[in-house]
Amino acid sequence: MGEEDYYLELCDRPVHFEKANPVNCVFFDEANKQVFAVRSGGATGVVVKGPDDRNPISFRMEDKGEVKCIKFSLENKILAVQRTSKTVDFSNFIPDSSQLEYTQECKTKNANILGFCWTSSTEIVFITDQGIEFYQVLPEKRNLKLLKSQNINVNWYMYCPEGAVILLSTTVLGNVLQPFYFRAGTMSKLPKFEIELPSVPKSTKLNLSERDIAMATIYGQLYVLFLRHHSRTSSSTGAEVVLYHLPREGACKKMHILKLNRTGKFALNVVDNLVVVHHQDTETSVIFDIKLRGEFDGTVTFHHPVLPARSIQPYQIPMAGPAPVTSQSPVPCKLYSSSWIVFQPDIIISASQGYLWNLQVKLQPIVNLLPDKGRLMDFLLQRKECKMVILSVCSQMLSESDRATLPVIATVFDKLNHEYKKYLDVEQSYTTALEAGQSRSSPLLRRPVRTQAVIDQSDMYTHVLSVFTEKDMPHKFVIAVLMEYIRSLNQFQITVQNSSGPGPPWPLLWCRWVIGKRALLPSLSSALLTRARHQDAGPAQSLLYAASVLAVPCSQRLQAFGLFALIPRKFLPSCPPAVSGYAEATLDCK
Repeated sequence: MGEEDYYLELCDRPVHFEKANPVNCVFFDEANKQVFAVRSGGATGVVVKGPDDRNPISFRMEDKGEVKCIKFSLENKILAVQRTSKTVDFSNFIPDSSQLEYTQECKTKNANILGFCWTSSTEIVFITDQGIEFYQVLPEKRNLKLLKSQNINVNWYMYCPEGAVILLSTTVLGNVLQPFYFRAGTMSKLPKFEIELPSVPKSTKLNLSERDIAMATIYGQLYVLFLRHHSRTSSSTGAEVVLYHLPREGACKKMHILKLNRTGKFALNVVDNLVVVHHQDTETSVIFDIKLRGEFDGTVTFHHPVLPARSIQPYQIPMAGPAPVTSQSPVPCKLYSSSWIVFQPDIIISASQGYLWNLQVKLQPIVNLLPDKGRLMDFLLQRKECKMVILSVCSQMLSESDRATLPVIATVFDKLNHEYKKYLDVEQSYTTALEAGQSRSSPLLRRPVRTQAVIDQSDMYTHVLSVFTEKDMPHKFVIAVLMEYIRSLNQFQITVQNSSGPGPPWPLLWCRWVIGKRALLPSLSSALLTRARHQDAGPAQSLLYAASVLAVPCSQRLQAFGLFALIPRKFLPSCPPAVSGYAEATLDCK
């Protein structure tokens, strides 16, 4: 397969670190997305690297035993190191601050620390097998203050830094999950919920592993993802990913089920709001989009993969070393390796090779893999870097070789203008609020963000319509396409831009083309009036201009009124007006 067949790839610039070996231990911090390479317990050096770090952090620390966990606070101000099951050691990395370590022991007697999470630059949570302890770190005083604690039996825990939520596995089976939410020095206990196991457990041992659970933010909402493996006793044809919506208020609710239709070893990522499921046995991945229409049974929505399973695009690891040596051919990376470790949302780490990658989605190959243009647009409009791909799809469906039918073209225009109209409405509301005297600094007033999903008339003119009308296409098809675009704009009550409004005067394009094809004017006028008869007076008024056009000098009529002011009357057929009160004579110009 060529590059155009792969829709997933590893980033071009991975984080390279010293690979794991008996002397060098590797740790990953999910909050700061940093990799720690700790040599000889830190005595011979610690190197910290992250995807956005221009310069790695290097330091040494005294070897006081095996390092179990090591993380920087947010902003890299304080280092926390766990070496025992009872205590965590701290070191300040603040300029002009003491470098001496200070230690905090967990408060609960006979408890063992499972791990810790930084929730801010000075707030940390200890998770023990008997509960959770929330502390404020006081670096100047070199000690910690207990803010809040909660006693609860804990099997394992998981932290989602994007949502500031810690999930605790409780009960004997481990399938009752207790979430805690952290913000600005407060710890809130959210309602607990139960994960439905695929079959009735035969024993009372732990049945739910942290390997089968992930937390991620999808379309701005926090979800708990449960990888439910195939049960021999069930009628299911394979494993599933069950999505539980975890709101800040209210109970957690099962919302979506992703059908994998296969068994084996899986791993999950979330990239650009898409759930990516990797399958190690076949060395392929599939993607799911919960915004696309699925099968709703009244309780949950079932989804199938958006596209056929594909491998991640082959990746070449460059040879390290001096320049003469690096001229050797790169080494192919072993994809879906058993040494791969996946972290949320989009991190893949190979500790044995010493690389951290961000997983990325390639949109252009998806265009040819998803033939349904309506579904394709629904998919692309939700992606971050979608604009140029959407415009290329529009150009493609108007080309001679891949020409789409008019109903398909109309559907695409409607989907684009629906997003365009939503942005215009939000922008208008923002402007109205400012004019009403609301302050820009008001927390309730946010300037609308223009995403790449907003395809305005300027974009369509520049990248699609201006190119389309210059091609040698059937004239009736060209007229029909332009009519459909204006029809769609009118349907969503979007004013058609002209040279007196913002943006380029794209109707000029139409005029120039029409006047160059005078023989088409009867069919053009007929098409316009036929379309107008099937619309109410509102939209028709934007197509047929009022008698006030006679009062405007001929040289200014296009600027003031758009297309029809430039079409001489003698080229227009005689026909009754489409809308009462609008006479054909209004188009008279010399």
